[in-house]
Amino acid sequence: MSALPAVDTPTNLSPVRAIHRILLATDLSPASAGATDQALGLARTLGAELLVVSVIDSATPQSPGPVARMDQRRAAREFAAQAIVVQGRRIGVGVAFLVWEGEPGAAIVEAAQSEGADMVIVGTHGRNRVERIVLGSVSDHVVRHAPCPVLIVRS
Repeated sequence: MSALPAVDTPTNLSPVRAIHRILLATDLSPASAGATDQALGLARTLGAELLVVSVIDSATPQSPGPVARMDQRRAAREFAAQAIVVQGRRIGVGVAFLVWEGEPGAAIVEAAQSEGADMVIVGTHGRNRVERIVLGSVSDHVVRHAPCPVLIVRS
């Protein structure tokens, strides 16, 4: 006879879905470095592929200074994303990247659906409640609408 009590195992649990493709949603700014590190580490641990998606919000004005054309903004994002590709290769993680245009929250959800992501990792700037109400929150939108689990990483 065992000293441990018998435990009933529920039979109605759904199987855990394997994570083969992680989508990292990033604006490629220094504030998103924590999310990038988490995504690379998790992809390496799980043997998953990492897909980096950066969304250019054409409705939001750029920072002060000369106005860049959309092709220049896209090229700058692609150049910045190359650094993540290099980081991934160094640790044995396959990394690809896409640059999308549109409203960031909706575009990230659409990318997760169309690219078959098993998980989304997104950074958050840690805005307070009033800022989220006024400015909105990309991470809130992604959590509510993504077709897969979402990991939010504070900057």
